[in-house]
Amino acid sequence: MVSTTAVKRALAALATRTDTARRPYVAVIDEADAARTDLRRAAGFVDAVGLDRLADAVDAADRAGDQAAAERGREALDAYRAFRRAAADGNGDGAVTAGRDHFRSGPGIHKPDTGQEADR
Repeated sequence: MVSTTAVKRALAALATRTDTARRPYVAVIDEADAARTDLRRAAGFVDAVGLDRLADAVDAADRAGDQAAAERGREALDAYRAFRRAAADGNGDGAVTAGRDHFRSGPGIHKPDTGQEADR
C-alpha cells in the first residue's frame, strides 16, 4: 500500500527532475492516469499535485502537439472530477442526496409459511 507521503515525494521528484527524457507534463499525466486505479493513490495524487496542475499538463500537451497525452490527461481529469461529484453527492449520479436516507419504503416481502415455530 502506498502512503500519501511517498506519493508526494515521488511526484515532487518527478516535477523537479530535469534529467528525464519525458516532458514534465507527461509525467503528471502518466501519474494521474495510473493513480485512477487505486483510491489511496488517487487521493494522494489530488492532494500532492492537484487537478489544476493536471489541467495545466493537459494544456501543455495540447500546445506541444502530443494529442495522445492530452487525451489521456483529459480522461483522467474527467474521472477525478467524477470522483469528486460522487464523493460530494453520495451516489455519483449528480443528484444531491446528502443527509437523506437511501432506503425507500415499499411493499413488504412476506415469508411463506414454512410450518416452523416462530421462535426459531
